[in-house]
Amino acid sequence: MSQQPDPEQPSTPETAADPHPERTTAGVGPWPGGRDAWPSGEHYDPELLEHGDTRNVIDRYRYWRMEAIVADLDEHRHPFHVAIENWQHDMNIGSIVRSANAFAADTVHIVGRRRWNKRGAMVTDRYQHVVHRPDVAALVEWARSEGVPIIAIDNVPGCVPMETFEWPERCVMLFGQEGPGLTAEAIAAAQAVVEITQYGSTRSINASAAAAVAMFSWVGQHSPLRPGAR
Repeated sequence: MSQQPDPEQPSTPETAADPHPERTTAGVGPWPGGRDAWPSGEHYDPELLEHGDTRNVIDRYRYWRMEAIVADLDEHRHPFHVAIENWQHDMNIGSIVRSANAFAADTVHIVGRRRWNKRGAMVTDRYQHVVHRPDVAALVEWARSEGVPIIAIDNVPGCVPMETFEWPERCVMLFGQEGPGLTAEAIAAAQAVVEITQYGSTRSINASAAAAVAMFSWVGQHSPLRPGAR
């Protein structure tokens, strides 16, 4: 699935000048031995083989075309989704998308405003399925049609501690904005509300950090790589 330009996300001077804005100082150089030594396979990108691959991808995907990486990820994405309410153009959304990619979430649902701050995603939205839901009601309608329960993550009265919560294998983790948290409508739509137990003086942790903790908690219960998994 190719990434189409977002008309609501204006180009910055950096992205306008660099056709490969994901490149950093890390990565690998051109394929050793020149063209005669190039590996075969449609998943390889000739431009990357010739000039090097400095994208933020794991070694398995070095020199692969973006579309090939997405297709391969689609073969083993986890069956949990991530949803984020977007009413204040929260800068945490990009970081949550990045974590969703790292934990191989199925899809990220942006609920509310279509436009979101992509800087924190570090280009991972190119490899992660991201869809827009205009409001909580639209998310609920989709979840019901798919038979997927919504699990809210917030620290409100009546929450279940995450340490004792049994994650459904298929679910939508719903997160709110930094500061105000989830809306009342979102809380009401959830099958369960789960909190991350805290032991210090702060009332809450960063929204992107909470999302990463929740995804890791799910992986600890359902990943085929966890200890004792078959």
